[in-house]
Amino acid sequence: MPQTVALIVAAGRGSRMPGESPKQYQDLCGRTILRHALEAFVIHPDITDIRAVIHPEDANRYVAATRGLTLAPPVIGGKTRQESVHNGLAALASGTAPEQVLIHDSARPFVSLALIDRVIGALSTADGAIPTLPVNDTVKRAAEGRIAATLDREGLHLAQTPQGFCFPALLEAHNRAAADRSVSYTDDASIAEAAGLHVAAVDGDVANIKITHVDDMSRAAAWLRGERETRVGSGFDVHAFGPGDAVRLCGVDIPHDRALDGHSDADVALHALTDAILGALGDGDIGSHFPPSDLQWRGKDSMHFLAHAADLLRTRNGALVHADLTIICEHPNIGPHREAMCTRVAEALAVDRNRISVKATTTEGLGFTGRAEGIAAQASATISIKVGR
Repeated sequence: MPQTVALIVAAGRGSRMPGESPKQYQDLCGRTILRHALEAFVIHPDITDIRAVIHPEDANRYVAATRGLTLAPPVIGGKTRQESVHNGLAALASGTAPEQVLIHDSARPFVSLALIDRVIGALSTADGAIPTLPVNDTVKRAAEGRIAATLDREGLHLAQTPQGFCFPALLEAHNRAAADRSVSYTDDASIAEAAGLHVAAVDGDVANIKITHVDDMSRAAAWLRGERETRVGSGFDVHAFGPGDAVRLCGVDIPHDRALDGHSDADVALHALTDAILGALGDGDIGSHFPPSDLQWRGKDSMHFLAHAADLLRTRNGALVHADLTIICEHPNIGPHREAMCTRVAEALAVDRNRISVKATTTEGLGFTGRAEGIAAQASATISIKVGR
């Protein structure tokens, strides 16, 4: 997979939104708007790094809003959105430049993994890709309080973010735009278009709203709050040992004289946890979402399956309260790797470390695990979710 970095633009002042802090740092049902926007990229398995562009006065706010998330150091933005994105691209270019970059506005807190998938997928055949929504209402031009004209809406679309691009092409386009101060641009697709790049359109998402005014914040909060209930789901999985020199559990490779055998990477712990989340959602099991008969899942990193379950939870207005995993085996010794497992799962689910528990036990030599023929895992997931979803 190409190296894909998400650049989150969060340097604006949000002058149309009142409050003691810029809108991206304002609370939206217990988390900042910025945190909501970041979490989808954190759990997406194809995003290799995440970097925010922030205002120089917001360093402390940023640290507080992103506590517990694994992110690259932020970049200081400029006076305009265009300058801020250019600063972010320059910072990426100064290190190991990615092959692809997604640029997302921090004021859009409800981006989904499916939308990110569509943008990344389109980059295989285009220089850039943006999500759009068709204009369905009649469009009028108004002047001085009067309707001046009715416009033809045929072919008109509303642009959203994240906007994705092949990194070298976008960097060159931004460099040209920065050198020409006679024109300013409101989004990165405009800069790419001006440079003659091929920008594809993919289906947007009506839930991917941009918070600009107080009314937007109220609607977003009302949607998030709703009437909520607590649910608990459980999961169980087993994999036999096969040839190999390491066992993967919770995304951590543990040296061993054998490996687990399975259609994917056989991460028995993540399979159990994925099933627990799906069970709490009432949405089938891992096999119904990723059938073992489908060859595209052969050897797949199980973090992909966990991210899918986490995205379903997120798009259904749910949140993980706690996850508890028990790994059952004689060998290898889990204890020395427990903290790394907890941290890895917490990062993958974009939750605080204290919401994840990993335990290990044996069956005292009894059964297939006692005979060291394989490893079993069971998991429970406690979620909070809006009633009726």
